[in-house]
Amino acid sequence: MRTENQIKRKLNELTELKKYVDERLAAAKESDREADIKSLEAQSAQLEELAGLLEWVLNEPVGKYHV
Repeated sequence: MRTENQIKRKLNELTELKKYVDERLAAAKESDREADIKSLEAQSAQLEELAGLLEWVLNEPVGKYHV
């Protein structure tokens, strides 16, 4: 089981990595490198999904979902 601080550090790491990938994506779009664009878009989406999962772990929903 990970501690809250470990999860926060990983979330920050993923956020920084996503910023870097998005910067590379913008540069690839400027130079019209189609192969790089598709790869970087996929990486960006994956990082966003992973960050969302970690945010969910940190802010776990409370309440009843099924009555």
